[in-house]
Amino acid sequence: MSNNALPLVISAPEPRTLELIFTPPQLALFRKRYRIVETTPEGVAGLPAHVLAEARYIVGQPPLRPETLERLQALRCVFNVETNLVNNMPYDTLFARGIHVVTTGLVFAEPVAELGLAMALNLARGIVDADLAFRQGKELWGGDGNATARLLSGAEVGIIGFGDLGRALNRLLTGFRTLIRVFDPWLPPSILIDNGVEPASLDKVLSESDFVFVVASVTSENQGFLGTEAFAKMRKGAAFILLSRAGVVDFPALMQAVRNGQIVAASDVFPEEPLARDHPVRTLPGFLRSAHRAGALDVAFKRMGDMVLEDMDLIDRGLPPLRSKRAERETVSRMRSKPVDKN
Repeated sequence: MSNNALPLVISAPEPRTLELIFTPPQLALFRKRYRIVETTPEGVAGLPAHVLAEARYIVGQPPLRPETLERLQALRCVFNVETNLVNNMPYDTLFARGIHVVTTGLVFAEPVAELGLAMALNLARGIVDADLAFRQGKELWGGDGNATARLLSGAEVGIIGFGDLGRALNRLLTGFRTLIRVFDPWLPPSILIDNGVEPASLDKVLSESDFVFVVASVTSENQGFLGTEAFAKMRKGAAFILLSRAGVVDFPALMQAVRNGQIVAASDVFPEEPLARDHPVRTLPGFLRSAHRAGALDVAFKRMGDMVLEDMDLIDRGLPPLRSKRAERETVSRMRSKPVDKN
């Protein structure tokens, strides 16, 4: 097959790169199967008319105005490899034309869940603080160092949100014999029951959990919904682990709840990233911090390449994409997650 006969792909994956999401063999296969036109997200609209007319796929989440989409007559799928769905394209028109919009965010579920589990274990057993004390010659031996320690095994656990990340976390917690309650207003109770968890109200998840994991996406309906009242309902000394996006939390209220000794907390995400050097959360006792690194593993990024290639192959054969997660017309416009600034 001549190169001009190959399907055309517009590549604008910022903040990712093709080299990040594909292994060298994968990238070679990608370039063998498709004509690749590389540009920036802002440069898509300015591509030559014949490129836009022939493009079968877009890799990235560039802003698409209606007039640009009108010129993309052969478009079948937008592969969002940044993984946050933002309101920068006319989704209604895309869906009406039968164009898929998919994300590869599933690759991050397991890595983020693992770090969340590590954070919970650390909050339960004080691992980081004990190590720092040891380095300073201030360690407490045996039971003296376990005044606030507890077990995750057999604990009551609450999960807020039960998408890919919530499900991955649930699988990891299975071996700890925890009682898991889940609040997710977008899911029917039967799906939660089928996954071996107990459907529960937000109040019950907050008030009856020793550990609360927040893995909900930010939407137009839940920004900052976990605030002072929510933290006051939690058990004294309970652990609050924030893994999804800081936008679902009133962050000053979270810090105050930790400062008051109501809860302990851990977070991989923050209201502004990178965080200001003088932000008070940096020195807040009882707060475990991670610099938005939970999912940023090379092995996760490379799984994106597999997903993109396999789904492109399916679509080329007239089948729907199955590896990537499809955006839903009823919920995509509600998403408010802010894309990450760095890989």
